[in-house]
This record gives sequence, C-alpha cells and structure tokens, in this order.
Amino acid sequence: MKLQKILSNFQKLHPKEIDLSLDRIKNLCEKLGNPQDKIKAISVVGTNGKNSTIQAAYAILKEANIKCNVYTSPHIQKINERFVFNNQELNDDELADLFEKVENINDNQNITVFEMLTACFFYKAAQYPDNINLVETGLFHRFDACNILKTNLASLVCSISKDHLDWLPKDKQTLEQIVFEKTSALLDSNIIVAKQYNTETLECIKKTIKNNSSNKLFFNEDFSYAIKENGFFYYEDQFGGLKLPLPNVLGRFQLENISTAIATLRTLDLGIKAEHIEQGIQKINNLARLQEINSGKLKELVKNNKLLVSGDHNPDGARVLNEYLQSLNCNKHVIIGMMANKLHEEYISFFKDISSLVTVDIPRQINAISGLVLKDKFKNQSNIRYEKSIKQAIKSIDLKDGDLLLITGSLYLAGEVLKLN
Repeated sequence: MKLQKILSNFQKLHPKEIDLSLDRIKNLCEKLGNPQDKIKAISVVGTNGKNSTIQAAYAILKEANIKCNVYTSPHIQKINERFVFNNQELNDDELADLFEKVENINDNQNITVFEMLTACFFYKAAQYPDNINLVETGLFHRFDACNILKTNLASLVCSISKDHLDWLPKDKQTLEQIVFEKTSALLDSNIIVAKQYNTETLECIKKTIKNNSSNKLFFNEDFSYAIKENGFFYYEDQFGGLKLPLPNVLGRFQLENISTAIATLRTLDLGIKAEHIEQGIQKINNLARLQEINSGKLKELVKNNKLLVSGDHNPDGARVLNEYLQSLNCNKHVIIGMMANKLHEEYISFFKDISSLVTVDIPRQINAISGLVLKDKFKNQSNIRYEKSIKQAIKSIDLKDGDLLLITGSLYLAGEVLKLN
C-alpha cells in the first residue's frame, strides 16, 4: 500500500507521462549529489532487443561473480522488476523507502514519473560504486532521463526501427531522425552496434556517430555468429572464436542480442571467460520476450499445445516473430492486443500462414486500441474475430494437438497474460 501511494504521488508531479527534457532530472540529481557520476554504466539504446541484450549480459556477468545493478523499463508484472541492485530485485518495502527518500528531496518539484524512477535508480546505484550498471534508456536517448551520464563503459546500439513516431513532429517522423535521437548523444567510450535489419539503418548510424571518438564495433564486421549443427552456435570476434551451446531462449534473433552482449563484455576486459558465457546463456531470464509458458491456468486451457507470449509491438518485432513461427511445422494461432499509437496494419502484415487471429482489449490501459477497432483494421486478414478477454480468446480457438498459440502485440498485454497465468 505504501509503495502504491508513493507512486500515485509521483504521477501528480507532472501533467504529462512523457515530457522530453533533461533539465528536471539534472536538477533533482544535483540535489541528490549527482549519483549518476559515481557509477560504472553500460548504456543500452535502440528500438528492439534492449531488454533481451541486457538480460543476456546480466546472466553472463552473474556467472563471473560480478555484481550488477540493472535498470529496465517498462516492467511486465510489477515495478520492482526495474530495480535490481547487487543482483537482487528490491522488495516492496525497500523500494518504498528508496522512493520516499528521493520524493522528500525532490520536494514536490515538477518532474515526470520516469524521471523520478531514473533518479531513484541512480541514487541507489551510487551506493554500489564497484558494480556494473546495465541501464536501458527509455523513449529516445538524446532527451531521455538516462542520458545524464558524463561517462560510461560502453553504449550498446540495438536494432533501430520506426516506433513511438507520435513523439516526433510530423516532418521528423523518419528513420534518419529516429537514429539521430538514439545515437547522436552517445558518450565517447565503446560503441557496440548490433545487427540492423536494413542497410539504410546501419548507414544512418555510421553517419551519425562518425565524429564520435569511441572504439566502435559493428555486427558482421567486428563480431558475428553462425548456427552450427548438433545444437550449438559459433561466436567470433577479435579475441577469437567460441563454440557455444544454444541458449535457453527462443528465436534466432536472440542469438543476435546475445552476440552483442558477448562482444561488449569481451571488449571491456572484465575477466569474462568462455565458461561464464557458456553457462550464462543457459540461464537468461527473459520475461515476455518470446517466452514459452509451460504451466499455469492459461497453459491448462491450451493443454499440450505450445503457448508463447511476446511483448513485441512494432514491425521489426513482428518480422522476427514470424521468422521464428515459420521455422516450426505446425498450425499457428495468434491473439493480439495493441496500444493505439502503434503501426497496426504494418505489424500484422508480417505474420504469414496464421490459422486464426483473435483481437482482444488490453485491460486497464487507457491508451490501448479497442480490440473491435483493431479487428476492423485487420479486415483483410482471414479467419479473424474479436473476443473481449484473453481467456475468452483462448477458449474460442479450436486447437488441435501440436498447434501453437502466440499472444503478442504489447508488453502491457504480455503482463496481463503472466498475471492471469
């Protein structure tokens, strides 16, 4: 109750959910003693793959007995997920105490919720100056609250594509502008660029960071991977090759995220050994990112069929999901709910050979698009219908033995799935 009350107070400090500026968080962090200047951070920017890359790096670092603090957003089930210190998620009481301290120091000054949360993370992280901090930036990096660091160990540039266009002026809703927002303010340290899904994006990134003096590594130029037979993949960079077991996460695209994490950690010379990587990639905790649900109430509804949940919500996310689905020889069914500001028609256009498609409402999300409206937008899709709830949607699908059911379209929908299960 205390935690929820404080979060409600945070929401009253600014009329907007997002207001792109660095002034407010800089002012608060100055009152806090500029804790962001006292930490060792790896910054992670991009559109897709940020959380997955962080979780891969985190799993490897833990195997090497390196203490970490981890800051991600949004959370899937509870806000505690965003606050990991010394390899432990804060419990409700610890998080409430942290929020209360920073709230008192802020003294009711105008500031957004995300800025408050970010300041809270920096404040707590500074208490562990030797820890590695894995920091996921929010909407756009240039004016994101996480971008008040003066130094960092490295910046990871994950896959960049069109998303959150409504936060840009109409005349700047371009790929070039998105790349500029995400990469133009990267610090001078190490920049590791993950696989990009078209040449235009990669060239935009290279052009934007051309004058940045960082050590730069690019996927397929400085590090790469190849899938081999007999259940392993081969990773290679300037330090040599590694024969690695396939990880405990689904989808070939996850090997791209894992490779980016490996390249970063090996570049930083943190004492990471092959066995740390081998063991770490078998223990990645990737909530709602092509996650298979193996037990629970919703799993009981689908019986022996495969149930997957994935919070992907933009076209590039849909593309890699479909690549995974196409690798499987079975009937595929999709339940989808989305936020109103997403590219709905483009998202669904990537899914091929779907046996049935069910749109749903996302509970308690005022910015979600109605499942009925979404159904109308998908009118060119065959075998489509609307159901009000996730459970009703699952029950409405005629699953045969060996079928697969994917629930996707939003991290908020994925969170509801995991709560229901």
